[in-house]
Amino acid sequence: MTEPEMETPMASTFTLTPQGLELRFRKTTLAHREWVTDSYVRVRLQGDDLRGFDSPGSDDHIRVFFPEGDPATVEELRATPSREYTPLAWGEDWLDLEFAIHGDEGVAAPWAAKAPLGSLAGVGGPRGSKVLHGRPDAWFLAGDETAVPAMRRFARLMHADAIGHVLVEVTDAAHELPIQTPSGVGVEFVHRGAAPSGSALAARLGAVTAHERPEGSVFGFIAAEQSIVKPGRALLLDRWGLDADSVIVKGYWKRGEDEYHAPH
Repeated sequence: MTEPEMETPMASTFTLTPQGLELRFRKTTLAHREWVTDSYVRVRLQGDDLRGFDSPGSDDHIRVFFPEGDPATVEELRATPSREYTPLAWGEDWLDLEFAIHGDEGVAAPWAAKAPLGSLAGVGGPRGSKVLHGRPDAWFLAGDETAVPAMRRFARLMHADAIGHVLVEVTDAAHELPIQTPSGVGVEFVHRGAAPSGSALAARLGAVTAHERPEGSVFGFIAAEQSIVKPGRALLLDRWGLDADSVIVKGYWKRGEDEYHAPH
């Protein structure tokens, strides 16, 4: 009786490569505000300091500072309240960011929702990136509102014939945040209603079976409230058997901790 032949793992068609970046701090002003839903706003920061800004990785984080006055030094700027966000888009002297607004608590949400145009904001970073090189055979993206900018950026990397699936957790149909993808990449909205953030997405991930794994090299990205990490890893690493170096699974925020930093 002969031994069964072992399947040879398919070679990955992409890599996630760490890239160090020079850490810079820039002063900008609030130039424009656009409400996407009644709890999600896109803002544009503008200023000469943004010349040369770059964000090579779709999952990059920058630190946005919200000073009350005009700090005279970088040290003074870095001492002001701040939060981390993923750059959505940028140009020669502008930078677009998106904010999920949940009430008036904290620093960033009230600023994004109500600060007068012309208000000062500082931008630090990104200090490093994970850059996707190559072309995955399939894509799997999942996240809550805080991960939408990153998922939108990953979607821009997809070729016209890409295949895959995107899961977006939001409150309800009125708060859905569209992500433009090729026709072969479906976008599914998961509604949590009054349940805690991340709970509906975790349940949906738990329902994805091993047999639903796409063939070939799969790029997986899952980000939401910190509790999403365990079910995200259970799907991508355990049931689908993906290499840890080919996926990103992280908590973008942690319930009850305003100062939580997403891992880089």
